[in-house]
Amino acid sequence: MLTKEQMTELDADIKGLVDKQVEEMLAKEIVKRFSPGTPEPQTKGFKSLGEQLTAVMAAETKHEIDPRLKATGASEGVPADGGFLVQTDFATSLLEKVFNTSDIVSRVFRMPISANANAIKIPAIADSSRADGSRSGGIQAYWAAEGGTKTASQSTFEQVSLELKKLVGLTYATDELLQDAPALEAWIGRAFDAEFDFKIADAIINGDGAGKPLGILNAACLVTVTAETGQGASTIVAENIIKMWSRRFGPNTGKYVWLINQDIEPQLYTMGLSVGSGGIPVYMPAGGLSGAPYSTLFGKPVIPCEQAATLGTAGDIILADLSQYLMIDKGSIQSASSIHVKFTTDETAFRFTYRCDGQPLWKSALTPYKGTGNTQSPFIVLSSTRT
Repeated sequence: MLTKEQMTELDADIKGLVDKQVEEMLAKEIVKRFSPGTPEPQTKGFKSLGEQLTAVMAAETKHEIDPRLKATGASEGVPADGGFLVQTDFATSLLEKVFNTSDIVSRVFRMPISANANAIKIPAIADSSRADGSRSGGIQAYWAAEGGTKTASQSTFEQVSLELKKLVGLTYATDELLQDAPALEAWIGRAFDAEFDFKIADAIINGDGAGKPLGILNAACLVTVTAETGQGASTIVAENIIKMWSRRFGPNTGKYVWLINQDIEPQLYTMGLSVGSGGIPVYMPAGGLSGAPYSTLFGKPVIPCEQAATLGTAGDIILADLSQYLMIDKGSIQSASSIHVKFTTDETAFRFTYRCDGQPLWKSALTPYKGTGNTQSPFIVLSSTRT
């Protein structure tokens, strides 16, 4: 047990240690608050995309690296090696505008993948026929008597493999615009939305799979409907619409849309279907041109789009269930800038890089369980042979 003198000495030592720690803490706080040249580190992120882009320009032209910037590429400290990731909330906002508002892109099945992944393999059932023993990749069900022999079946699986492709967008901003972060953000956002929406939609429809997604017009599961005998070149007739509709895969009817080249619209408005000794319009509303257009065929939206093929060629009218098209991405965007591209006109170039890939989930068209042998698919076009 400690003596009174020892207790007094221990209390004094403890008090001395506490006083010293308090003194050191106060000294550090005073230095932090009042010493010049020691700004508080920025850790909360940028307030706007415009503010971040201004910081990107400063990093790549003045080598002033804002601690809030996250570099990409081979060297974390050399922006030219790869640029900087657009802050997550800004990247999400830019991408969501495309994926939520685009007539085409918003309808695909989008699957984000890990930030560390550059590819993905997804198991898929190998279906090409709805006949017994072929549905669901070979799984077969039987009506069996009580105690009867059960027949085993085994499913066959395939893989849908996707590897990220790189979509690069380039836009320019004047020196005056760079001084106004809100205006810069508005300009970049508008340019990004419009161009990336166009290119992604074009890849979904026309992509050849070489350095870009595989589009539905180049997919093995595409069904092509034969044109009518004697049908004129560059024409669409009611029978084409009916026969395309009959080749869809039935269970997913609710999600189909018609994608058309806008040059087809005049023919839709004048298209009629013979009924008995008379006829009815296929697309024209009952009130004529003064009424609101239906904008539907078989109750499904008709969407004019620039990416549809030229009138008279396969792909000028497409019936599609775009939920059967898979697109993967990392959900991130990379940005970089350069003042050298248009130095003489006082403009800075901003580059945005988005990595994604896509292709139809179907490997081939399906032969139905019963019928004439006409295959079915979520993607149908009209043949270009029209004479």
